[in-house]
Amino acid sequence: MDKILIRNLRARGKIGMSDKERSAPQELLLNVDVCLDTRKAGQCDELSYSIDYSKLTKDLLELVEANTRHTVEALAEDLATHCLRDPLTKSVKIRLEKTSAVRFTDAVGVEIFRRKETA
Repeated sequence: MDKILIRNLRARGKIGMSDKERSAPQELLLNVDVCLDTRKAGQCDELSYSIDYSKLTKDLLELVEANTRHTVEALAEDLATHCLRDPLTKSVKIRLEKTSAVRFTDAVGVEIFRRKETA
């Protein structure tokens, strides 16, 4: 399966369980793999047959900034759900990390994989 990749997108959003954590936006690191078939886009050289990664990146940044979730797990689900709304998307892998949550680590977070349900 082909993929659209977004790597090391740095976003800022309020997330965490405590009031202290939620008092100011934190840096979050986001990596996304969107699986789809890009053959038609490659053959005819038209973006309408693929996913506009610039628009998707902006959408994901807006979702993180407007986030009201407490856990990275819940926010990752929201981001995956957004990606799966595109009719071309077959599945998505989201890796979401907090870069300053735990001392002595570069980051802590979650990675999820979701695919469209087939009827």
